[in-house]
Amino acid sequence: MRTINTIILISIIISTLLYAQNSNQTPGLETITLTDLMEKVQYLSSKDLEGRLAGSDGYNKAAGWASDKFKELGLKPANGDEYFQKLMVEYNEITGPCKLNLISNNEIVNQYKLGNDFVCRGFTGSDHITAPVVFCGYGISRPDIRYDDYENIDVKGKIVMVFKYNPRWNIDDKNWGTNYPREKSFTAAQHGAIGILFMSTPNDAPLQKTIGSILAGPGEQNESFPQLHVDLPAAEDFFVNSGYNLKELQSAIDSNKKPLSVNLNISAELEVHAKYFKQRETENVAALLEGSDPQLKNEYIVIGAHLDHVGSQADEIYFPGANDNASGSAGVLEIAEALSQADIKPKRSIIFVLFASEELGLNGARYFVNNSPVPIQNITAMMNMDCIASGDSIMIGGGGKAKNLWNLVKELDAENSNLMVANTWTGGGADASPFFERGIPTAYFVTTNGYEHLHYMTDTPKTLNQPLFENIVKLAYSTAYKLAMGEYQRENVE
Repeated sequence: MRTINTIILISIIISTLLYAQNSNQTPGLETITLTDLMEKVQYLSSKDLEGRLAGSDGYNKAAGWASDKFKELGLKPANGDEYFQKLMVEYNEITGPCKLNLISNNEIVNQYKLGNDFVCRGFTGSDHITAPVVFCGYGISRPDIRYDDYENIDVKGKIVMVFKYNPRWNIDDKNWGTNYPREKSFTAAQHGAIGILFMSTPNDAPLQKTIGSILAGPGEQNESFPQLHVDLPAAEDFFVNSGYNLKELQSAIDSNKKPLSVNLNISAELEVHAKYFKQRETENVAALLEGSDPQLKNEYIVIGAHLDHVGSQADEIYFPGANDNASGSAGVLEIAEALSQADIKPKRSIIFVLFASEELGLNGARYFVNNSPVPIQNITAMMNMDCIASGDSIMIGGGGKAKNLWNLVKELDAENSNLMVANTWTGGGADASPFFERGIPTAYFVTTNGYEHLHYMTDTPKTLNQPLFENIVKLAYSTAYKLAMGEYQRENVE
């Protein structure tokens, strides 16, 4: 494995050198440097910003810093007189302390560590409880399709432990619905449970460890219902008195397609403290570089990335989000700097935007599209940059519909780093989705095999593939230059 990784690294370094030799045709490209990119990532992923949860003080610091960068470059605010585009989002701040203990015979058997053995779900409720634990399979109650993990088990006043995911199989080809933690928590509470422990499915690969996540799904917040995600080794401890292990239970449920819920004959102590806000103010950050052509300046290229990540918990742990998505945000800022400072007069206008609240459900991007500072029909293309600094090669999404745009990027890559793979998808994806849904061609810049540290505390600058990072930002810059100079005409993606 080490030999393979070394070969990949050498290949990327060679590609970087070739890029430097072959890219003179794109003015300003030499101003994009890895040093600048990494300085931006270092700051955005620092502890001072506490994981950049949209609505938090840490996110607000990041947004203020980004707006100052745009102002220093002489870029105009894209939203009238404001670099900020304000919006309201749901918000939950996990203040701590957070505790999970295993209790047997009224004594603490194991004390688990936040960040190593468990994490809080982003929209956990608050409480301090000690209660018996009951395993309830996938945590699904669907009598309408003859499947109910709660049918023959009493969970009143107890803590339920369930698989985080839904089954990979179906009954009568019916959908299970979502596997959002809010929905599964609501189902558990309806049956009388007072808390929930999520865990990954032990028989499925790859195994997912505990991750930071604020994706909760729709519905009302249960502010007194704790939600934790427990790592599998710790979760196994709760089955010591049950006569089962997790692999056996999942195998039995999956093979028979029938529930197998079990009293675990053991208790847990949970303590979580959080401050919930149904609405909290946050902001997109957007700047404008005006075009020089009398006609084309009324057409716009949007270059965007989400600035937010999933925050911190209990003042003990935080999720740096270096790749997701300090890398994309740094890329947008670096391209803005190169295009505004080089001796270039783009014909089309360019909007640089850092979106809020992607992690909660693309809220910032949707708000931008629904409240666009320019006529939405005048946006020629949208370039999205998300998770662009880890992995081994470059992928550009959107080529299934925006074929001319995808081919343009492919040609630029072939002339330079030659790291782009042939795979693509129809269009949209993450913050590009709201644009694609409005008929705007999109190019989603991302890397392949780059999610090893996604939403883990290990998503730090030192885990990034720096040569690849530099190459993909240079490719994005070259693409932006071509689009801004009018060398692409908007195509129909509807």
